[in-house]
Amino acid sequence: MGIHYYGHGIDLAYYGIVILSLVLGLVTQAYIKRKYERWSKVDASFSGTGADVARQMLVEGGASGVGIVSVAGHLTDHYDPRDNNLHLSNENMRGGSVASVAVACHEAGHAVQRAKGYAPMRVRTALVPVVSFSQNTWMLVFLAGVFLNAAGLVRAAIALFAFSVIFHLVTLPVEIDASSRAVQFLETHGQGIDRQGAKEVLTAAALTYVAAALVSVVQLLYLIGRSNSSRD
Repeated sequence: MGIHYYGHGIDLAYYGIVILSLVLGLVTQAYIKRKYERWSKVDASFSGTGADVARQMLVEGGASGVGIVSVAGHLTDHYDPRDNNLHLSNENMRGGSVASVAVACHEAGHAVQRAKGYAPMRVRTALVPVVSFSQNTWMLVFLAGVFLNAAGLVRAAIALFAFSVIFHLVTLPVEIDASSRAVQFLETHGQGIDRQGAKEVLTAAALTYVAAALVSVVQLLYLIGRSNSSRD
């Protein structure tokens, strides 16, 4: 039978996914904001800034060649393997709070992962160009399959979307491991307050990745279910 995605009824499952995505996004963002604001008011036991502590972690982790540069925005911190730099927001680069140190060390953890050849990090890096292509094309292919009533195109679109799901799932161990490396470093070199705050801030941040992975899996299952039901 042909593919029929349009009708007079309301697709409650689709709207449910949209609502789930919005709710999880709002809840996780509010949670990380609350934890970050709390620990940004508590001084770390280190005498230096977030950049200083991250530099120490990089040196000890075998990633001394990694640079540290400033990036605009709030909580825009990230490690970019393309230029081999930690990009830290101004508040975390120059701040000396527990939150600043925790975030800076988390990003340093990613650089250490690369230096040590951490397998999930290598897989995620390899997936980046594939996922970039699939995210830009899967919906176009999907819509083409719907309008042309072509089951093959719909299945191809779902396969393209599956790469995004895989990327989200691979990201989870990468982020969790980077946080674990940061907490371990702070526990070894700092005091209890650093470890406690880092765990709270980084756990809250990890929930955003968990939420993204969950939504992507639900979306994939939805697309597969609709594709299968249309062939019945």
